[in-house]
Amino acid sequence: MVSITSHIPEGDAVDAAGVRLWLESLPESIDRTLRLRLAEACDWVLATVAGDAEQPRSGTLKHAIAVADILARMGLEWEPLVASVLYGSLYAELPGSPRIEADFGPVVARMVDGLARIGLVADVGSEDLQESRQEHIENLRRMMLSIAEDIRVVLIVLAERLHEMRMLKQREPAVQQMVAQETLEIYAPLANRLGIWQIKWELEDLCLRYLHPEEYRQIASRLDGRRADREAFIAGIIELLEKRFAEAGIRAEISGRPKHIYSIWRKMQRKAVDFDQIFDLRALRVLVDSVADCYAVLGIVHGIWRHIPGEFDDYIATPKANMYRSIHTAVIGPDDKPLEIQIRTHEMHEHAELGVAAHWRYKEAGREDIEFERRIALMRNWLESKDDPDNAQDFVDALKADLDFQHIYVLTPQGRVIELPRGSTAVDFAYAIHSDVGNRCRGAKVDGRITPLSQPLESGQTVEILTAKEGGPSRDWLSPHLGYIRTSKARNRIRHWFKQQDYEQHLEAGRAALEREVERLGLPRPDLEQATRRFNFKKADDLLAAVGRGEVSPVQIAGMAGRPLQAEGEQPRRRPRRKPVKGAGDVIVAGEDDLLTHIARCCKPVPYDQIIGFITRGRGVTVHRRDCPVVGRQREAEQERLVDVQWADQPIDATYPVDIQVLAGDRKGLLRDISSILTNEEVDVIGVSTQSDRRRDRASMRFTVEIRDMRQLSRILEKVGQLPDVIQVRRQV
Repeated sequence: MVSITSHIPEGDAVDAAGVRLWLESLPESIDRTLRLRLAEACDWVLATVAGDAEQPRSGTLKHAIAVADILARMGLEWEPLVASVLYGSLYAELPGSPRIEADFGPVVARMVDGLARIGLVADVGSEDLQESRQEHIENLRRMMLSIAEDIRVVLIVLAERLHEMRMLKQREPAVQQMVAQETLEIYAPLANRLGIWQIKWELEDLCLRYLHPEEYRQIASRLDGRRADREAFIAGIIELLEKRFAEAGIRAEISGRPKHIYSIWRKMQRKAVDFDQIFDLRALRVLVDSVADCYAVLGIVHGIWRHIPGEFDDYIATPKANMYRSIHTAVIGPDDKPLEIQIRTHEMHEHAELGVAAHWRYKEAGREDIEFERRIALMRNWLESKDDPDNAQDFVDALKADLDFQHIYVLTPQGRVIELPRGSTAVDFAYAIHSDVGNRCRGAKVDGRITPLSQPLESGQTVEILTAKEGGPSRDWLSPHLGYIRTSKARNRIRHWFKQQDYEQHLEAGRAALEREVERLGLPRPDLEQATRRFNFKKADDLLAAVGRGEVSPVQIAGMAGRPLQAEGEQPRRRPRRKPVKGAGDVIVAGEDDLLTHIARCCKPVPYDQIIGFITRGRGVTVHRRDCPVVGRQREAEQERLVDVQWADQPIDATYPVDIQVLAGDRKGLLRDISSILTNEEVDVIGVSTQSDRRRDRASMRFTVEIRDMRQLSRILEKVGQLPDVIQVRRQV
């Protein structure tokens, strides 16, 4: 049997001598390295709190040692044990990750950080929720799991709660009820989900003791009252089975299994039966060496006694979702008394008792294999365990569980848990609360700090939305390249709001947005009739109104100036199969498949400018903008060397040089701020020119950058234009 019972020093305070006594009491299986690391951690804590006259940490160090003791008896390695000692002793005044990392390594530092983040949300309660309490509790459980990058952090949390429940008898009755209810709703299901059965069972029994004390005492007393009879009955069964197994050449370890009081109570409640109708009060567990021996034992058992119909489960052939494996059968034993028998291998038993905690023991022993990786993958997808065969909802939950890592769980200031897709922003959060909150959103505080609305949120954060008294959403939120929204709900609510506004207002706003984009990008005016047909609108005003509502991006229309409308049924023009040339690989020369092309430095065309080619002597075709002054001079002198060119409909991954002109108030840090935006956009800067006008306090800057397409250029211009003191930013042509 695997035991995780703590053996910690007596008394309220723990000093260096007490630490040594505890280390000496640990099982012999715990190696010397682990003991040394634990001693270092305890000495580190004692040195950290040295000089504190009141020594308020002595009690918390004892708690931390008790938690580490539980983890040690679960077979975990030294990192989670040390992390539990550090956090459990100094949670109120942790010295910071850099110092912990320097003294104990990055793994321990990350675990302590994860424990601190979970500690901020673990006791969250929320009253008067719009969602159901069950939904809130489930989201809170999932949030705790998603915060922990290393799942061993959750094991530490469970061990901490187990020790707290063991010490709960010292607290006031009101506190006992509150902690027990929280444990039953959050922590016991977590242990169940991870397959750590022994912690789950003990937590549930302790919860029942404080939530339903009378029923707990009745069941416990009836079990104790029949203990002598049960022990004699079990001893006779064990003697008989040992003889039969020896005759069959099967090595087996047989033991009586203590019955889980909470499971008895729950079964009595669920099936509305009396205590005497519970079949598994008398139970045996048989541990063997191989799967073949499991089925051989099953055959012997069923050959001796008649099995009870409906009380047989083969979790070896069909493991539970969390990879629990065992054979469960119930038979009518001697004196017509029901008897439950569980049959499993020793390795299955390790997993059944400690669940995922046992995997690190296997990994440390060099036994990592495909099955181990599969179990960890299942665990990290939060697959639900299926304890109760009668509960079909567990199966539904198991199917849904693989979506959990694609979601984050954040908190409102009132403690309500909001589930969002990973990558969601504060704008998504605002619309998840209420459409009106989203429409009036003007800013956000994340964990008390003002944060950009486009910054992705993380699990465990508390988000407060700053709203205006009136107004609506920004059209910029609908631009995918700006990254303001991730959820379809937010996008649909924003579009709906704009649709409700006046058509003329949308029309004027769309016309102004298109004019601004064309001017800023330095593009010729697009053919609105052509764009109207391409976007399937009846008239140009409807298209402009759609731009005003945010349904069509002005960049899409502005970029059409260099792309002639494709005739119905015509196949897209594909670039020829040739080695791409940086900066001009997306250009197709009319009538030719394999001509060398390069971008003119004078006008720097970008997809999808209107372009024309000039055949050079020995350098292929130079690609110019059609309105380039150089081309204007060449039209008269060398007309025959001009050739039609066009952008391919399927561009390759190339970059194009572009000049960006910025006019701004002259201030310190302006160049740094613009450079930061270009760096974040992963744009190469190949030229910079700046001029300052001291009399007018103005700065004029020109950046030559390499961009991929008009969308990226529009995004850069938008972000630079939002910087403080920037007056104008546009493409220089």
